[in-house]
Amino acid sequence: MDEDLSRFDIEEADLVEDGEQGMFEHFRLNVDPGQTPMRVDKFMATHLEDTSRHRIQCAIKEGYVRVGEKVAKANLIVRPGDVIRFMMPYRRRGTEILPEDIPLDIVYEDDDLLVVNKPAGMVVHPGHGNYDGTLVNALAFHLGLSGADDERMGILVHRIDKDTSGLLVVAKNDESQMNLARQFFEHSIERLYVAVVWGNIKEDEGTIDGAIGRDPNDRLRFKVYPDDDERAKRAVTHFKVLERFGYVTVVQCQLETGRTHQIRVHMSHIGHPLFNDARYGGSEIRKGTIYAKYRQFIGNCFELCPRQALHAKTLGFVHPRTGYTMRFDSGIPDDMKAMIEKWRGYVR
Repeated sequence: MDEDLSRFDIEEADLVEDGEQGMFEHFRLNVDPGQTPMRVDKFMATHLEDTSRHRIQCAIKEGYVRVGEKVAKANLIVRPGDVIRFMMPYRRRGTEILPEDIPLDIVYEDDDLLVVNKPAGMVVHPGHGNYDGTLVNALAFHLGLSGADDERMGILVHRIDKDTSGLLVVAKNDESQMNLARQFFEHSIERLYVAVVWGNIKEDEGTIDGAIGRDPNDRLRFKVYPDDDERAKRAVTHFKVLERFGYVTVVQCQLETGRTHQIRVHMSHIGHPLFNDARYGGSEIRKGTIYAKYRQFIGNCFELCPRQALHAKTLGFVHPRTGYTMRFDSGIPDDMKAMIEKWRGYVR
């Protein structure tokens, strides 16, 4: 059976939920009628050829293994007729990953994890037409991983969009993978983004609480649904205005949840799409004058920052081994910085 215990995909996944508290079944094992009673961790290690017992024990410790309807403990005895399910907060992936020598901007690294500052334009994980040149290919090379047969290939515990820049945490061992995934699932990770959005937001700060699901009219887009709609999952974004330029606003966004395209969808939903976000209508002039000089100015801004103006600036979490709270901050990238400075000059 393909071993895929830790390929987590929080920000970008096309999730298919099983309806059980936001968990997703990665695989199941049926205990044969003639099976001798056995500890669940030993049984799983015996029947999953490419998975170590240590890795299984890490999964059990984090509550990802269930026997019947019960969350399993390592010493639970399975018996004939039992059904063992491995449940994760996020769906499986099955793409082969090959190491590539691509430079990385590593902010922090120790034996358990590393924090990397991803540039805009880099895809995080192979798939959907991007099978090389990704962040995971670069990480595989940096960490000395050999390919899809290496059980540590599920090193990422979250993702950000291709054209979003900023910080990501990467697990380097089983314990870190499981622990960080649990922190993301429980929404205890601190994630602060800086964005430039169209329009002058009236409030200095506020909260957008709107369930997000895939747009049935465009599979590459997501939209806000009524809270009780089964096609969507609850999403919460807190925002705070940092700077106003009349026609655009610089905001800080704090994620309480981590849905696909969450900030982009939420800001578009309240009438303030991200500046130069083509998928959600931000690559057209949404506010301002009709004069040619202004249109040329906006065109110059789009050239300076040729992607959605969104940067994952701050990342905070509890270290899986030490228990210490860690917090990392990255500066606004040059393209967004140049565009913001151009707006400052314009309003002056």
